[in-house]
Amino acid sequence: MKQEPLPKSLPVNGEGLQKTRGNQPPITTLDVKGISTAQIVHGEGPPVVLLHGWGAHSGLMWPLVERLAPLGYRCYVPDLPGFGQTPPPPEAWSVFDYAAWVLALLEANGLERVHLFGHSFGGRLGLILGAEHPERLVKMVLADSAGVRPKPSTTGSLRLKVYRAALNALRGAGLQAQAERLRGWYGSRYGSADYKAAAGVMRETFVKVVNEDLLPYAARVKVSTLLFWGDRDADTPLEQGRLLERTIPDAGLVVWEGAGHYSYLERAADTARVMDHFFRQ
Repeated sequence: MKQEPLPKSLPVNGEGLQKTRGNQPPITTLDVKGISTAQIVHGEGPPVVLLHGWGAHSGLMWPLVERLAPLGYRCYVPDLPGFGQTPPPPEAWSVFDYAAWVLALLEANGLERVHLFGHSFGGRLGLILGAEHPERLVKMVLADSAGVRPKPSTTGSLRLKVYRAALNALRGAGLQAQAERLRGWYGSRYGSADYKAAAGVMRETFVKVVNEDLLPYAARVKVSTLLFWGDRDADTPLEQGRLLERTIPDAGLVVWEGAGHYSYLERAADTARVMDHFFRQ
């Protein structure tokens, strides 16, 4: 599976983006729960595991890693199953399956406790791990994290209600072919860009992942957590970051002005510097 290009939402001349793939160490592979997993390992010192977002790959963590490693950290950056050079899971996974896979990744690398960094989808995994397995984490950093379900508009809620009623009626009448055509049309017409880009098992996985509201897990996170957010993030708006700050028992929020959904890349040097200070406290 080849590396994906940089997301179009990234600024062309943003800090750190010029070297997203340049100078990064070779990608190695190891078996994690039967999946041949590609990962980057770089630096020496306390371990930091960095989890990328949906549709991304380990290369999009490199600008942060190359600034964090010289500060005294050993960074582990996997391609999550279904992204980069790691093949998809054998069946549609939920966010909880991915979180269990991250625990297996720690075991495969011989890591007992780590600092965790998660961007977007990686943040979803962090919320689960911070609530369910805090003994495996020292501190956690989430950047523009997903996991807070946005409130649908009145029009969107009504449209979804009508769609589900029609779909259930067709299936109940045994009209499976018509139901599948309706499902395909609705997804093509109203599905997100991530949904449309996914195929096969990864499209089914995406549906499972985005339907999970992880705010109850955020309320049970038991490790100190630092949040980074771009005030121009259109994918996970800043109000979601403020809600996570209020919900996570021990959390602080850093807002990067003028940055979007990839705020950690647009402010890579500053993000690494603040992370280092946070980890050493």
